[in-house]
Amino acid sequence: MLETPKIESHLNPPGSFDLADHPVPTGREEIWRFTPLKRLRGLHAEAEFLAPVIATEWEAPEGVAVRVVEGDEARALRGVSGLVPNTRFAARVLAEVPSTLLVDVPAESELDAPVVLRLRGTDASVTEAEHVVLRFGAHSRGLVVLDHTGHASLAQVVEVVAGDGSEVTVVSLQDWDDDAVHLTHHEALVGRDAAYKHVAISFGGDVVRMDANVRYAGPGGAAELLGLYFADEGQHLEHRLFADHNEPRTKSNVVYKGALQGQGAHTVWVGNVLIRKVAEGIETYEENRNLVLTDGCQADSVPNLEIETGEIEGAGHASATGRFDDEQLFYLRARGIAEAEARRLVVHGFFNDLIRKIGVPSLEEKLMATVEEELSKNVLRDASSLGSSGTILKELA
Repeated sequence: MLETPKIESHLNPPGSFDLADHPVPTGREEIWRFTPLKRLRGLHAEAEFLAPVIATEWEAPEGVAVRVVEGDEARALRGVSGLVPNTRFAARVLAEVPSTLLVDVPAESELDAPVVLRLRGTDASVTEAEHVVLRFGAHSRGLVVLDHTGHASLAQVVEVVAGDGSEVTVVSLQDWDDDAVHLTHHEALVGRDAAYKHVAISFGGDVVRMDANVRYAGPGGAAELLGLYFADEGQHLEHRLFADHNEPRTKSNVVYKGALQGQGAHTVWVGNVLIRKVAEGIETYEENRNLVLTDGCQADSVPNLEIETGEIEGAGHASATGRFDDEQLFYLRARGIAEAEARRLVVHGFFNDLIRKIGVPSLEEKLMATVEEELSKNVLRDASSLGSSGTILKELA
């Protein structure tokens, strides 16, 4: 297990495997102040992790090993990414869950199809927990998709190890039913000269909170952290990012985009980059954009940079929250497009460039269809008399 140096960051306090070092959050802590604790069904505190009712199925190309391990083999995987948990729920998952879902991509292999893990919950009244390890060998190339659907109350830790020179993409899709609660921590260790892409997509669930962290096992590693979320009435979707530049000549690029509609819709994005003294020659940038579609929504966006050395190639961040672009709407309306349809096109354009960066055509098509479905709940509710949207999109392309 890798030894993790103390993280001097107010947003990422030092971790510990000892549960006694993690008191139950009160909501006054910096890392919990946005999260509605009363809606978490005790996953952050003392809820019992009962026998799993989530059904897990997988598809994997030849050569990839996907299996559930237990006992000493499972215990040896705790913290394999260098994770030392700094939240109570993550510490409990690593301490109490008896098994691990392990995906092993062999060194030098190049997958011709994605590994797909389908996790479907069947009962939101059962609080449960899960540990997943995705291990990519040196110079391998592969994609893993975690597809979460159904009814669940889940505390989860996902650890990713990207070997030296590997090219790794991990996509986590939170497409839960409306009653689901999901607390999840994703931790990645990026090897020397490796390229890691993490994509977080949150549409469903009552409360979803994801912590997505990355650190480096050697110089030259690059991480791209992408996210897309769409909150409806009453939903709370929270994404917290942490890039720990603990090695020189490493890179990180963060782009998250979200939309909100309906009374009580709440999104939270907290980005943090720590550039350590040893991390000379690094490049980093983080960006968050939020589009508010109706009244009664709240989007919190908090970018942070913590820099311990001035010997860097570049570092910056940007954050913006706003309503529809009036100029874009005017342009479309002036060409005879009804207002509701114009709004739909603006939202598609807002998300389109980010979706195209995912690099999985079948998933990209699904996401555009999901955006359309989300819009139909509110913005397009009264647009049933409009003509074919597909025709309009082709005309504007």
